[in-house]
Amino acid sequence: MGEKLRLTQAVLVEGRYDKTMLENLLDATIFTTEGFGIFKNAEKKALLRRVAETRGLIVLVDSDGGGRQIRSYLTGILPRNGVIHLYIPPVEGKEHRKAHRSRAGLLGVEGIDADTLRALFAPYAVGGNTDGSNTADTSGTTAGGTGESDGTRRDTPPRKTYTKADLYERGLLGGEGSALRRRALETRLGLPEMSSNALLDALNLLGIDLDAEPDAKES
Repeated sequence: MGEKLRLTQAVLVEGRYDKTMLENLLDATIFTTEGFGIFKNAEKKALLRRVAETRGLIVLVDSDGGGRQIRSYLTGILPRNGVIHLYIPPVEGKEHRKAHRSRAGLLGVEGIDADTLRALFAPYAVGGNTDGSNTADTSGTTAGGTGESDGTRRDTPPRKTYTKADLYERGLLGGEGSALRRRALETRLGLPEMSSNALLDALNLLGIDLDAEPDAKES
């Protein structure tokens, strides 16, 4: 299968089987929309917007009607310059785990062969040559200008990986007033109200330096 492609951008797919498929090919942070669940998940939408702004976000969804609906919705809520839209070819067939074909009769991301998926992501891998050539919508509709990279490479790694112990030491977890301090920090960072686990993921993914933030205990 070859060495994994390392991406500085995060990747967004529809479901967990799509994610599992790409985890075998990519060294990258991979999110899922949980199907149409993204429509009502304010916390995830806010995080994806921040990820797109700071690291870049590659969107790859199925080529059926549901995938087009999800892509259209994401185009409306995500910053244009931070998002790269990739498209799988319309291949007829059925995933092995499913008893029947989808309504459209097309393979989803999880059913596309590994070589095709690698070719889609290769230009955006570290050391790749991003020329936008793989952003054409082969399903018959155009990318609408959202398929091109903004030319910005997000090659700066997160400055530190935080743990729950770090949150505890800063008064953001497990102590009196910790929830209020987290809310204040989230407000300063432009994040929604999040669980402590989600906040920890956001800090690490976005490369936020808590030492550069005002003292959380003063909040």
